[in-house]
Amino acid sequence: MTNRELSEKYLTYLRIERGLSANTLQAYKHDMEMYRRHLGRTSILDASPADVSLFLKFLYGQGLKPRSAARALASVRGLHKFLILEKVSTANPTTTVEAPRGFLPLPHFLTVEEVDRLLAAPDLGTPSGIRDRAMIEVLYATGLRVSELTGLRVDEVNLQSGFVRCFGKGSKERIVPLGESACRAVEDYLNAGRGEFASEILFLTSRGAPLSRFEFWEILKRYAARAEIRKNISPHVLRHSFATHLLDRGADLRAVQMMLGHQDISTTQIYTHVIRERLKQIYKSFHPRA
Repeated sequence: MTNRELSEKYLTYLRIERGLSANTLQAYKHDMEMYRRHLGRTSILDASPADVSLFLKFLYGQGLKPRSAARALASVRGLHKFLILEKVSTANPTTTVEAPRGFLPLPHFLTVEEVDRLLAAPDLGTPSGIRDRAMIEVLYATGLRVSELTGLRVDEVNLQSGFVRCFGKGSKERIVPLGESACRAVEDYLNAGRGEFASEILFLTSRGAPLSRFEFWEILKRYAARAEIRKNISPHVLRHSFATHLLDRGADLRAVQMMLGHQDISTTQIYTHVIRERLKQIYKSFHPRA
């Protein structure tokens, strides 16, 4: 595949699975164009850490400030992670390259009240509504990636003990607790919403085929509109919400790291900044001398 085709594949992933807005996608597209221009005839698949380091020098030569350069580097980092996830590449040349200081993107998340409205949106009088409610419950209860959710097998969900077993990036296995509400929703789905299909995949269409990531993203957007949630929503936003709500209520950062399947705890630490920002807002709202 050409560098353009690889970057377009990544942008499609961001649009469909991550549900990024048009403006954000345009920024990513610009970053990909600069990266391709910097690499020239070098394939993205053959890029080295030195190529990525020199990309920062290239960006500064284009007049970008550290904040904008760091954002572009984050886009390139995401591109290489995506290519590994899709098994197009096996190496990530960005892992040893440090971003310029002064940039820390904060994840978007829903409030607890917005999650409640989203969960109340599916029509439980229909098999598809029962399935959709179960999928949203499991996603919010476990923080699974959408690919992990749609690929979840029936035998990987233990409703008696309340946990799911999934295989994340790099085929690494992890065990994540499943709350009572999610267990009940899955049990209802198995009893009344799934049908008698022989597939080993848990969540199926009405014809017995596994749901794709794109199909679930469309389902989620539809329910968000029904619940009058104005935020740009995607399956990843529910993953962010899962982590933020746990930490907001005192969960241990290491435990959240394990549940999310993050190899490096620094990836999980971004959620502590979300909580810190919220504390600042509370302080400014209520302290008499803020």
